[in-house]
Amino acid sequence: MFSSQARCSGHKRKYADRTGSLGCVGWFIVIISGIFAVILFPITIWFCLKIVQEYERAVIFRLGRITDRKAKGPGIFFILPCTDSFVKVDLRTVSFDIPPQEILTKDSVTVCVDGVVYFRVSDPIASVANVSNADFSTRLLAQTTLRNVLGTKNLAEVLSDREGIAHSMQSSLDEATDNWGIKVERVEIKDVKLPTQLQRAMAAERSGAHSSHRPEPALFDLQVIAAEGEMNASRALKEASLVIAESPSALQLRYLQTLNTIAAEKNSTIIFPLPMDVLSHFMRK
Repeated sequence: MFSSQARCSGHKRKYADRTGSLGCVGWFIVIISGIFAVILFPITIWFCLKIVQEYERAVIFRLGRITDRKAKGPGIFFILPCTDSFVKVDLRTVSFDIPPQEILTKDSVTVCVDGVVYFRVSDPIASVANVSNADFSTRLLAQTTLRNVLGTKNLAEVLSDREGIAHSMQSSLDEATDNWGIKVERVEIKDVKLPTQLQRAMAAERSGAHSSHRPEPALFDLQVIAAEGEMNASRALKEASLVIAESPSALQLRYLQTLNTIAAEKNSTIIFPLPMDVLSHFMRK
């Protein structure tokens, strides 16, 4: 709370510097503009009278300086022609998707992660005066923050602690965008896509665990999962070879099935299948 008050006081000091005196020449121009607006009142009323909606605020600049420490609105407000200009700021909550990011985790596993961020403008003056495009800057910062936060997590934490990662991202984004007048309200991790090799290794491990009636194992490191998957696959191949050795026709059927699987792949290899009876003569030699 103390740090928040300190940041607010820092913002006020910045605004105080911006809302300094216009000088003699500036006030002279403002007075001339006011006299001009009064003389041509029926016409200039359409240029002086402005309206902002309930969810909007107007930041007024007079000769390039912010006229007040507080934004105008909602409702009707007046500006002087020729000397005043204003910028409308939308205070409603805005959401955007973080594009999928290829991230290397702490345990050297590449994952593809995307998310969504909800934010709103809490200080209209800071969002206009301190950053050129608050919305675009927040989007870019969210992408880099996602990479930085997930780079400190291992794969198990990425898959199991999404809520903690989202909270950490929200805190980092909120602190970084405070000077821009942006309040990050919520961050959500939408999807975590694993590499195909890791998915196959995990599927093989899960299949081996179910076949041996063991409980679902915890998530191991990529190398451990791949090694256990290879071991289970080797055992299954050994059992299959014993069955095939007892029946030559089973070997022929397995051979044809393998050819069918290879032919289904999108490649340019041409395979000429030969009967096993022809090959068996050479195999005996």
